[in-house]
Amino acid sequence: MSILTVYGIKQCDTVRKALRWLDAEGIEYQFHDFRQAGFSSETLERWLQSTSIDLLLNRRSTSWRNLSAADKQNTDPEHLKALLLENPTLVKRPVFIVDGTVIGPGFNADVQAALEQRN
Repeated sequence: MSILTVYGIKQCDTVRKALRWLDAEGIEYQFHDFRQAGFSSETLERWLQSTSIDLLLNRRSTSWRNLSAADKQNTDPEHLKALLLENPTLVKRPVFIVDGTVIGPGFNADVQAALEQRN
């Protein structure tokens, strides 16, 4: 049995939809609320080995809209990483980790298929 960790925030509709789907499918998981617990720079680097910072950064979020114009215009990857670590709610949610492999971010049919295949 694979170990599945779901990273997200409890208030996110997409995260809640994903958790309901996991429950309905009988897929066991651990939930990591990064609004409360944050995440480490090591975790972020692991995510970025599997996905781009542009896919991980949710530019449609309220958190993004609340950033300064200077922060939004600075596209330097190190700056964007720092923003994600300082403001975890900038991460597109959810992010799934199955046995060390990143799936997502987000929740759609492709992610569902990948999760079913891994479990």
